[in-house]
Parts: sequence; structure tokens; C-alpha cells
Amino acid sequence: MKFINAFFVIIFSISAVIQYNDPDPLLWMAVYGYGAIVCLLAIFRKDKRILHYLGIIIFLAYALYLFFIPNGVLSWVTEHGAETITGSMSHEKPWLEYTREFFGLLILSFALLLNLIFRKKRKSSPPSLAEIKITTTEDED
Repeated sequence: MKFINAFFVIIFSISAVIQYNDPDPLLWMAVYGYGAIVCLLAIFRKDKRILHYLGIIIFLAYALYLFFIPNGVLSWVTEHGAETITGSMSHEKPWLEYTREFFGLLILSFALLLNLIFRKKRKSSPPSLAEIKITTTEDED
């Protein structure tokens, strides 16, 4: 999971940096920065469950909002035939921004959910040989 988290840290950090030209850069820098920090903490096992739950709840709530707003994801699917979202932004296609943001939030939520799942497994798994302290009778004196 450390390699996957390292990948997420890199991707979310890059995503945070390139938000400088977004219409609302501070919001998205904070969103992607949060994902990067939580994944970085998970690498070093310094993460707390509440950070994952909080991120997932906020990100999915915002994604749900982006799904239903005018010119949101639902509009992209129903009115615009789910056309490609990889083109450049334009005023004629306002749904592009919301749809991209929606999928970014889903990716962030997925990363935090993966960490929660593997966090529970690492808590319930038996300690590795490196974690077991071997004591001898000499150590007990």
C-alpha cells in the first residue's frame, strides 16, 4: 500500500499545483492537498481514521452536488451524450469543469477508502517478525 500511496501523493500534489489557473484555485489546491497529505501520513502510518472519513464524506457530498447542479454531470450525460471531457475549457461547454471536478473527487474518495480498508487490515493482522521483540531470560533481569 505504500507504493500506491506514494503514487497518490505524487498525483494529488501535481493536481494541487496545476490548479493555479482554475476559476477557484484555492478550493482545489486545498482539496488535492488534503488528499496528498492524508496519503503521505498513511505511508508513515501516522494517519488517523477520522481524516479518511472526513475527506470521504466531504468529497462525496461535493461530488453529489456537482452531479445534480445545472450544467453538472447529469447534464453532461443526458444533454450532451457524455462527450469527451479531455478538450479545452470553453464558455460553450460549462459542464466540462464540473464533470472533471466530479471525477477528481471520486478519485480522491477512492484513495481514502482504500487506505481505510488496508488500515483496518494492518490493525487486525498479526505482527511481522520484525515487530516481534524477542526476550530472553537475561533481558528480564
